[in-house]
Formats: sequence, structure tokens, C-alpha cells
Amino acid sequence: MNITIKQLRAFVAVAEARSFIEACSLLHLSQPALSTTIRNLEDSVGGTLLARTTRALSLTPEGEIFLPVARQLLRDWDNAFTDLHNLFAKRRGKLTIAAMPSYAANQLPYALVNFHRRYPDINIAIQDVVAEQVVEMVRAGRVEFGISFDPQEGEDLHVTPLFNDRFVAVLPVDHALANKRQLRWKELQASPLLLLQHPSSFRKQIEKVMADNQISLSVEFESHQLATIGRMVANGLGVSIIPSLCIEQMKELGAVCRPLKTPEVSREVGIITRRRYPLSAAAQAMIDILIKSSGSATDKGLESSASP
Repeated sequence: MNITIKQLRAFVAVAEARSFIEACSLLHLSQPALSTTIRNLEDSVGGTLLARTTRALSLTPEGEIFLPVARQLLRDWDNAFTDLHNLFAKRRGKLTIAAMPSYAANQLPYALVNFHRRYPDINIAIQDVVAEQVVEMVRAGRVEFGISFDPQEGEDLHVTPLFNDRFVAVLPVDHALANKRQLRWKELQASPLLLLQHPSSFRKQIEKVMADNQISLSVEFESHQLATIGRMVANGLGVSIIPSLCIEQMKELGAVCRPLKTPEVSREVGIITRRRYPLSAAAQAMIDILIKSSGSATDKGLESSASP
């Protein structure tokens, strides 16, 4: 059975007008073309839907039953294409993305404001999870894309670079080192150190830097949340090392940040997507905004953190 939308529209038009001539005018078809279309529909369903006489045109019992079904099919057809058009036009839809907390809490909100102004009807769900989980969620297809440190692994993933996130020191405002424009790692050795708990990839990299450069820092406090680290530093419990993404957040918590040198360490932050899986129009629009706004917040934060 091969019934077309054209045949359904023809049947509904004739059934509602009760006239081939009026239906021809509505459909912009000739009468022979309309008659052929109705005949082909009836041949496909295996019976007569319209009863024709010299004086009147009416529906057969089967036609009466089929008419509301045909109307609903046409509504569903039209709604489906309207919905599809709205998705491509970004007038509706839902976007789910994953982002590591340091990015989600600090730089992502700027991009979300710009996106929402342009596409207010797109619903966005943010999964703020640790860097390793961002990669896992992208790989499993649970989110369209993620923002995290470049995992440098897997041929199934593609990374679009955004910026390099540098390591900076965070100190209490009255700390002896707070008046310096920049610090060396070894200068932190005299202070208690507060760090993210394992299995944080950021913690692992800090420990690698210390091991590679024979730096001995005493870790006295640990937390899963950078906001908790910042609050403890602000209250004088010690110093910490954080991504430059979090500079503004640390300042709001009452701490100060200074660039770290000797060595200067950074990690590339990027947009992670799955290869061979196309993105939705909404996801691509968000990525375009992220790329245009990348680096601005961290650059400003580093500039301000260098000034005592």
C-alpha cells in the first residue's frame, strides 16, 4: 500500500467541500488530475471512499470513518515539519552539555547569556562534572558535547581548542607573598597547602609538576570543591594552586591570585565531541558562541591577578 500525502489532501478537500470543482480550486488541480488522484487512493485502500451521483457527492461508510483519520494524519505531517523547521531555526529544542566545574561556574555563564538572548526558546541542561566524567559522557552519547581539558586520547573523540588554562596560586589577602606580582612554586613551600582530593586530574598534574621539579609542598587540607578550597584559603588556613579559570571566583570568596612561574604550567581546554556524529543546530550555535568568547574571562583574570 503506497498512499501519498497528495492523495490524503485530495480526499480531505473533496470530502469537506462535497464538490470536485471546489476542491480543484482549493488544490490548484485540474478535474482530471484530481479524479485520478482519488481513484489511485481508492485503488490503494481497496474500496470506494466517495459516492458520486449526478446530483451529489457523499462519503461511503468507510469514507466517513477514514475522514477524521486522514485529517489527523495531515495535522501530524504538518506539525512534524513545523517542529523540524523550528529545530533547525533554533526556535525550540533542548541542548544537554557537560562541563568541568571550574569552567561551568566561571566562564560558561557568559556564553549562556549570549546564547539565551539569541535563542530564548532552547532549553539547556548543564552537567557540571569532573573532567574525566565529561569525557565519559561525551563518549557515551549522554551529552552532545563537553568542555574539559584535552584528554589526548581516543580516535573516537575530536577536540576543538578554546584556550590554555594556566596554574595560579591563591592566597589569603594578608599573606606575606600576596604583595608580589608573581610567584615561584618553591615559594609556597613554607605555607600549608590546600588541594582538590583525588581522583582529580588537576591534583594529579600538580603532584607531577612537584615531583618533576623536586618541589616539596605539605598538603594539609583537601576538598572535592574548589569553592571550599577558596573559602578555606580566604580564612587563612593556607595557600592553594588552582586553574586560572577560577580567579574571579577566588576573588569573590575573599582570596587573591598570583601567576605561578618556574615552572609555568598550563593545560589546553577544549570542546570535546564524538567523531562521525553530527551535532544539532542548537549545539553548533552554542559551540560558535563558546569559540568567539573563549579566553576573554581567563585573560582578564590573569591580568588582574598579576597586580597586588
